[in-house]
Amino acid sequence: MAWVYLVAAGLFEIIGVIGIKRVAQKNNVTNNVILIGGFVISFQLLLKALETIPLSTGCAVWTGVGTVGGAIVGMLLYRESKSALRLLCIAGIMVCIAALKLLKR
Repeated sequence: MAWVYLVAAGLFEIIGVIGIKRVAQKNNVTNNVILIGGFVISFQLLLKALETIPLSTGCAVWTGVGTVGGAIVGMLLYRESKSALRLLCIAGIMVCIAALKLLKR
């Protein structure tokens, strides 16, 4: 169950990142709620996951999910670069996240 919390924490981190972009574009209450809400929920889920998962693995996976998700959201919603090298780097992060899950101890 801790891994479900950890992945969910990463997904809510992505919501927080979307909130950052939205606040940068237009600073209003709705966008601030998205930003703050996304990160508060993300941190709470991360704390729950870290009760079982080692800190080094949990933080690396949480950061990786947020990084990959943020990059994908940027490409899909904000017309950021979809270069082959960028996609290769995202795939590399995903492979490393999977390896951390498989090699957990």
